[in-house]
Amino acid sequence: MPVLRTLFWGSLGALAWTHVGYPLAAGALARARERRVARDPSWRPSVSVIVAAHNEEGVIERRLENLLALDYPADRVEIVVASDASSDETNELVEAVAATEPRVRLLDCPRGGKVAAQDRAVRETGGEVVAFSDANARWAPDALDELVATLADPEVGYVCGRLQLEDAENGNREGLYWRYELWLRERESRLGSVTGGNGSIYALRRDAYVEVDPRWGHDLAFPYRMVQDGRRAVYEPTARAFERPTPTNETEYARKVRMFEHCWEITLRGSMLRRLPPGYFVAMLSHRVLRYGTGVLHLALAATSVVLAPTGWPYAVVLLGQLALLAAFAARVPIARYYVYVTWATAQALANYLRHGVPAAWDPAATR
Repeated sequence: MPVLRTLFWGSLGALAWTHVGYPLAAGALARARERRVARDPSWRPSVSVIVAAHNEEGVIERRLENLLALDYPADRVEIVVASDASSDETNELVEAVAATEPRVRLLDCPRGGKVAAQDRAVRETGGEVVAFSDANARWAPDALDELVATLADPEVGYVCGRLQLEDAENGNREGLYWRYELWLRERESRLGSVTGGNGSIYALRRDAYVEVDPRWGHDLAFPYRMVQDGRRAVYEPTARAFERPTPTNETEYARKVRMFEHCWEITLRGSMLRRLPPGYFVAMLSHRVLRYGTGVLHLALAATSVVLAPTGWPYAVVLLGQLALLAAFAARVPIARYYVYVTWATAQALANYLRHGVPAAWDPAATR
């Protein structure tokens, strides 16, 4: 029984800390000891905007039109579509735009995954800043200006912007979670550096760019790599991008399983907790490692609460709480379904990863 009680209280405490305790602590500390960014809106370096694409014929023209309309000085921007062996009309559509717009260029890459295509594009471009976007996103007109102004601070190596998710039509509650995530990301940035980015809108100084294992992805690898290299990875909410989420909690579950497989790969093999300052180490452990482990923690909590429920009221209360969550899931309460799906996705992804690892290549999500 002592072992079961330790496992019960440990899993309950870890879940409470990652979901509630850490966000509250980060919010309080960010107010007390904010570390400001020395932004300079007048800095105008050359920028290479890179869009990795695989079979994006339905959105690539719209993406290029949006990037060509940015406020940033046109003579300081090049736009490169790194096509990861697209087999549809993506390449032809990009070449048609490039024929009339010299700022646009197609880079036809062999199939190797998103990160491999991005690496090649960085090697074959020359901008002082490299900026990245997904093919299905669109940027606000001043988005690039805001990213670059933040990178003017020599301590900042990486900056990600604010991705605003449009409302899903069929019940996906990703937008609600994402607003909470952005609130926490802003607090982490004020403290020093974020623990994660997003693929829709981010940029780096060229000399800060590092080539990582293609299975890891920039969203997870770049923030902690910046900190390990003595730089900051920050969040700039004024740099806005817009994207549709997947339409339902069920489709979001499939996307999350794929995403968490990569999360487990980088957590277990990416040296993400080495050579970090103490405060950032706690942030990575709290926001990333424990968050990825929520499925395993819930399974441990459920198993121990079933056994321990007859021995005391705290165990019975926790068991009833978990049963109530599952009942709400069965009753199709949207937020309960979202939480259960995403939590189970972390456990399913771990099982998948342990069975067959994780590939570097990817296919576009069904968000169009």
